[in-house]
Amino acid sequence: MKVVLFCGGYGMRMRDGVSDTPKPMVPVGPRPLIWHVMRYYAYYGHTDFVLCLGYGGRHIKDFFLNYTETASNDFVLHRGQVHMLETDISDWSVTFVDTGQDSAIGERLRRVRHLVEGDEMFLANYADVLTDAPIDQMIAQFRADTDAVAQLLAVPPQAAFHVVGMGDGNRVEAITALKEMPIQENGGYLVLRPEIFDYLPEGGDLIGDACTTLAKEGRLGAYAYGGFWQPADTVKERAVLEALYQAGNTPWMPWRTDRSPSVAGA
Repeated sequence: MKVVLFCGGYGMRMRDGVSDTPKPMVPVGPRPLIWHVMRYYAYYGHTDFVLCLGYGGRHIKDFFLNYTETASNDFVLHRGQVHMLETDISDWSVTFVDTGQDSAIGERLRRVRHLVEGDEMFLANYADVLTDAPIDQMIAQFRADTDAVAQLLAVPPQAAFHVVGMGDGNRVEAITALKEMPIQENGGYLVLRPEIFDYLPEGGDLIGDACTTLAKEGRLGAYAYGGFWQPADTVKERAVLEALYQAGNTPWMPWRTDRSPSVAGA
């Protein structure tokens, strides 16, 4: 199943104002965010990727064109020759498509339509969120829901602020942590059927236009998940992921504990 990754945005909340490196190329450990997302999909057998490039796309191209397996895999150096004990991207197919510098997510998807519209369904991701959600179960749920055009991962909100409930006379009646409220947010992992293109206007947004319309029609599914899910929209959030990586607490990297040949690599 193809995996479409949206990796062409400016990532303004992550940028330092100097580098033009796109957000998916921000490192967690020795590898960038986009690698972690792709490696997770590959663990579940999805190794056919379509990268929707835009801002800073050359950095993503250069990373894969000059990919060094030894950065995250075990190897033997014998008489000056490197012998890999494990590999991680040798069986991947990665298609690089320039989808425009300022394109909305929906427009980026429209511009790779020819690569996925013949498939029964395909996966999509913003390439900046890590999770241990069971992708195989999410796909199975969507496959069984034959009337749905799209399905998104629904997760509890991650923001740490409190919601204030106001009553009469400018008095606060309740203060509730956002995480404790019975609401969920789009987790950024999507399963789509090609019919999604019927709902995408030119220059439109995938969630704001297509998925909003599908929700009104009752054709948008959700896979509710309360396990590990961590965005990297800001420097602080990326620091959380880096700290987890350095501590060896990496639930988004199941291949670290499953060392079978098909999923080996660190």
